[in-house]
Amino acid sequence: MEFFATNFAPFMFAGLIMFLLLGFPVAFSLGACGLFFGFVGIEMGIFPSSVLSWLPQRLIGIMANDTLLAVPFFTLMGLILERSGMAEDLLDTVGQVFGPMRGGLALAVIFVGALLAATTGVVAASVISMGLISLPIMLRYGYDRRLTSGVIAASGTLAQIIPPSLVLILMADQLGKSVGDMYKGAFMPGFMLMGMYVLYVLFLAVFKPHQVPALPPEARTYREPNGGGGYTSLAILAGLSATVSIFLARHMAEVHTWWQGELVTSVATDEKVVVAMCGGTAVALVIALLNKGFKLGLLSRLAERVTFVLIPPLLLIFLVLGTIFLGIATPTEGGAMGAMGALIMGWARKRLDMKLLKQALASTTKLSSFVMFILIGATMFSLVFQAADGPIWVEHLLTTLPGGQVGFLIAVNVMVFFLAFFLDYFELSFIVVPLLAPVADKLGIDLIWFGVLLAVNMQTSFMHPPFGFALFFLRSVAPEKPYIDRVTRKTMEPVTTMQIYRGAIPFLLIQLTMVGLLIAFPGIVTGALDAKVEYNMESIGDQMRGSLGSPAEGESYGAEPSATPEEPAPGPDASMPSPEPAPQAEPAPADDPLKAMEDALKKPTN
Repeated sequence: MEFFATNFAPFMFAGLIMFLLLGFPVAFSLGACGLFFGFVGIEMGIFPSSVLSWLPQRLIGIMANDTLLAVPFFTLMGLILERSGMAEDLLDTVGQVFGPMRGGLALAVIFVGALLAATTGVVAASVISMGLISLPIMLRYGYDRRLTSGVIAASGTLAQIIPPSLVLILMADQLGKSVGDMYKGAFMPGFMLMGMYVLYVLFLAVFKPHQVPALPPEARTYREPNGGGGYTSLAILAGLSATVSIFLARHMAEVHTWWQGELVTSVATDEKVVVAMCGGTAVALVIALLNKGFKLGLLSRLAERVTFVLIPPLLLIFLVLGTIFLGIATPTEGGAMGAMGALIMGWARKRLDMKLLKQALASTTKLSSFVMFILIGATMFSLVFQAADGPIWVEHLLTTLPGGQVGFLIAVNVMVFFLAFFLDYFELSFIVVPLLAPVADKLGIDLIWFGVLLAVNMQTSFMHPPFGFALFFLRSVAPEKPYIDRVTRKTMEPVTTMQIYRGAIPFLLIQLTMVGLLIAFPGIVTGALDAKVEYNMESIGDQMRGSLGSPAEGESYGAEPSATPEEPAPGPDASMPSPEPAPQAEPAPADDPLKAMEDALKKPTN
């Protein structure tokens, strides 16, 4: 029994693994394991019975956590937009834009996947939507089945890392960091990952063009009366929008100075991108509205279609993320604003009815309840695990790894990669992250960088053959038997499970490459964060002592000042003149201490 008591924490962790391998739901496995080992630990005298009395307070803390309110808001926003037909319209429109080039449909899927990621934040919704809409079209026009499956699954997983991702909200809560900072840190890695997907498709378009054919002329529906494609006016409108965006980005510091009423010399990159693109797209939308309202005939059918389909969700994304990045709204407030904007957009498109609203609310409630139950179970487990000094065991286990920070990061990411075969990102966030975060913090690793790194790694949980959830989602909507295409009336071959698995492997390798880049270049994440403000604590202390009328050196508070200087002790230096008494600081006015502290906080460190 002494051996069991000494190694209580490892036995507890092994017990959790056994619960999970037996197939019990994760939330109940966590709660049951925590309570079981809690009672065992109390009976063995490992920790006092008062440990379990802390549990109600922990649960009340979960219910009072405002940050977690962002989960249902962003989920509702995404489901309303997805079920109101936005994904279908986006894929159709972007597919027409890129269709004439090789790999155009695959590029359209990637770009729309990024847009859906920035609106839904839910991988399942993105993968299923694009699987239902784009898979038949890509198969119809001769795309390779493996590439088609891989690009749809991988694009759907962008919802894992591109804000407003749900996993980033949970990661910020577990790491004790701001959701806004987590969004800022993930902004560049998310779009870099999208860019790597694009480069892979372009590589295939050059070296294996038969796998990614261009859209045939008869499939291009938005044509002008003269037979033209309408790309000229679209290019001019895009150029004008880009010019406005670049101008805003270059003068963002001046905009901030005007907005805040005080001099701003530098602005974070993510804020520049979001606000500048918001301004550029708003200009394009105004031009399109004026053109349609006054029938000016300046824009082609394609340009109008792209503007009215693409820009409203983009403006909603920029409005939500922009207000969060600028500090105008908290993530919870941004999520509420996004949900309201999605309802307005669904109503404006005349696709919002009570049936759709009930479905979206029911799905949001299920997902939010799922998250809360896992969090409650994780809280029960972590409470007992901490009482048994489990974090100290984990710290000793991981800090002894060779290689310092880099060795720790490599070992942790390898572990998360293999755990992702069996656990999804909710479970990893609530079970693994709380154990790793204190060790990372002790090693001097920036927790925002650490959280984004783990979030990118957790993306692989959706792409692992044969356990990847995105592959399961795609399998559920991909044809399993031969079918008749509704446009060409030809018999189409089914998509096999092995084709889905093989198509996922290149994109899985791209995701792992992104993990390696983040370890090698942490500035990809930390460069987007606001500069840390450091304070000179010595200066603050001096200001506070002066404002409170501190006594001279060598005296104490409450001592009566001497009427005359003390006579020097007799000795060889008795003839030396006595020192002048130290000057007493004048008492400060009643409001001076706060003013002094404020002035001291504004002083930079040396």
